[in-house]
Amino acid sequence: MLSTKYIAIACCSIVAVAAVVGFAADDEEEKTYAPPDPKLKSFRIERDVSEDARECITCHADESRGIVADWAESRHAHANITCLDCHQAGAADEDISQSHFEHDKTAISPIVSPKDCSRCHPAEAAEYSKSKHANTLEIIWKFDPWLNAGMNNSIERSTGCEHCHGSVVKMQKDGTFDPETWPNVGVGRVNPDGSKGSCSSCHTRHLFSVSESRKPEACGQCHLGPDHPQIEIYEESKHGAIYHAQGDEWNWDSAPGTWTPGVDYRAPTCSTCHMSGVNGVATTHDVTERLAWESQAPLTIRPSEFKPFPSKTNWKTEREKMKNVCLACHSQTWTDGHFDRYDKAIENYNEVYYKPAKKMIDQLYAKKLLDDEKPLDQELEFDMYEFWHHEGRRARFGAAMMAPDYAWWHGFYELKQRYMEIERQYDHLMKTGEPAKVHEVPGATGSTEKPAFMRED
Repeated sequence: MLSTKYIAIACCSIVAVAAVVGFAADDEEEKTYAPPDPKLKSFRIERDVSEDARECITCHADESRGIVADWAESRHAHANITCLDCHQAGAADEDISQSHFEHDKTAISPIVSPKDCSRCHPAEAAEYSKSKHANTLEIIWKFDPWLNAGMNNSIERSTGCEHCHGSVVKMQKDGTFDPETWPNVGVGRVNPDGSKGSCSSCHTRHLFSVSESRKPEACGQCHLGPDHPQIEIYEESKHGAIYHAQGDEWNWDSAPGTWTPGVDYRAPTCSTCHMSGVNGVATTHDVTERLAWESQAPLTIRPSEFKPFPSKTNWKTEREKMKNVCLACHSQTWTDGHFDRYDKAIENYNEVYYKPAKKMIDQLYAKKLLDDEKPLDQELEFDMYEFWHHEGRRARFGAAMMAPDYAWWHGFYELKQRYMEIERQYDHLMKTGEPAKVHEVPGATGSTEKPAFMRED
């Protein structure tokens, strides 16, 4: 044990130190307090990379620190894949950054397209190219009334439709990008090299994280809102509830093809069901696979019958793939019961709601009580559009993803209300024989010219 003498000395020492600190604090109060400058991370380039690549990293570590920080944490950086491996452009490339070339004579493109990514990821790029994601800009130009009839203007398109669906990236005469088409990371972006899509839609640059793309928030950037609320539906579902309760404890970083239910995660996310390798079902970047219904179309049909983009899949084969994903966690009885109920919900929408409503609309067009010169410039046309594009989709998606509030209250319940409104206007027009009012739609000044990449059709 310590003697009383040593304890006394220790106590005196503590008091003395406290006194010194106190006096120092009093002196400091007379000065203006300035917090110390935070230590900024410095990027020490110790990897075996080319001198040109070193210059890129050194410059951007000052000019755009966030980009370099993301890259430094990425698997790309750990594999010595640098800026030039992805961004370096050929002499004949259309999208060379003229300002960058004038700065240091290095030909680079700000765009990294699926064609560029395919140099290292050929299978993923090939699968993606077949998907509805990669071809979604062409799809909407084939049937969307807002584009084909010019019912929205260029700024509404570039900040809305094209932000998710993609733009046709164009270059101006001075070598800069057309601001109406760039920046853009839409999944169906048409790149100057002819490829379609943007891998950074889901794997955001410059980290390109596989864990980020596996989480539902990656899909929820575009799949949300009144017409396709998949992220809201997922969050209502039991799967989403489990994800929010426990997802921060799951292993999101497993290598592709090894991410395993019951080991790495407890409940599926969007990518689990539609893309991940699960229970003998191969990983794919073609989200058109595993679908038995085209449930976003006005009348629900099989994917192979969807005229704007008919899939080359067999719906029965794809249904079995999706069932196998479910069977990783659920019983055969549970899985069969879910899909039986989903198919009946599809039949209910088609036969009880859509077909009778469409019949009324067709009769009004036939009698010239609705004007077919332009779409969506009459109230009843808007009602019919939202009938399938909003309430109808919500009912079908809610049934598919087990979200009862969306299947009923935001779906079939609101379909009933909308149906009554369509029927009310139908009865009025048929009774009076007076054509419906044609409105002057604001902002209906968009170009109706199809993009050049589609003109062969």
